[in-house]
Amino acid sequence: MHRILRTTVAPCLALGLAGAAVAADLKPEEQIETRQAGYTFMSWNMGKIKANLEGDFSQTQVSAAANAIAGIANSGMGALYGPGTDKDIGDVKTRVEPALFTEPEEVGRVATAFIEAANNMAEVAAMGDPAEVKQAFGELGESCKGCHDKFRKED
Repeated sequence: MHRILRTTVAPCLALGLAGAAVAADLKPEEQIETRQAGYTFMSWNMGKIKANLEGDFSQTQVSAAANAIAGIANSGMGALYGPGTDKDIGDVKTRVEPALFTEPEEVGRVATAFIEAANNMAEVAAMGDPAEVKQAFGELGESCKGCHDKFRKED
């Protein structure tokens, strides 16, 4: 497990730093659109995992989806919450709660929980045990819900 962490953490840290540099060059509306695209892609991959747990289980598909989620979770998406991204901009709408910009400790806590759950999901998926994948998937979903409950406006 330590080998997996070493080979995952350094590249993800580098990717996160590079992501922060790129995000700084984006206009606020582009930051909103980019982070929404990331969440949409993660949601699509969550759906793929769920479908595998409810139907014929394919460890290859589950692992690929879990790795995609972990990759995005570790990409430094926090940099896409720059100044001006706390409200709608023209046709670009956001559902972020203002508290995301005023409660940095809580944001850090839920973000860390999500990253840990996403990394765990990828590790468990690589092992291929459907029962363990189901458990890790539930934990990942709870970490998503933790952020949604605190920092996402309802439709």
